[in-house]
Amino acid sequence: MDSMVIGRWALILGIVLAVVAGAGFAAVPSLPIFLFILGLIVGFLNIAERESTPFLVAVIALLVIGIAGMQLGKLTTVVVSILNNFIAFVAAAGLIVALKQILAIVKSPSPQS
Repeated sequence: MDSMVIGRWALILGIVLAVVAGAGFAAVPSLPIFLFILGLIVGFLNIAERESTPFLVAVIALLVIGIAGMQLGKLTTVVVSILNNFIAFVAAAGLIVALKQILAIVKSPSPQS
């Protein structure tokens, strides 16, 4: 099976699990750890170097929305639970992509002055 296919299925599974478990339709033991692992897979397999910057901007936006949404206190417990699940999933993918970008920057030769 192609690594991009595995990465796509990890992305779909992570999103579905975050919503379904957060909405209370299914109880998944150790869900944050499972979502974190799926996020790592997505970060390793799905995001190419040319997609890194838009992906990291999207990750930052999702994390800010998730954290701000939890701070409002006016959201239902279901929405807060879904946001917590998304944060676990997206943060892991963002961590991998950010580390890959840092390594790419360090490896690239600097222009001579």
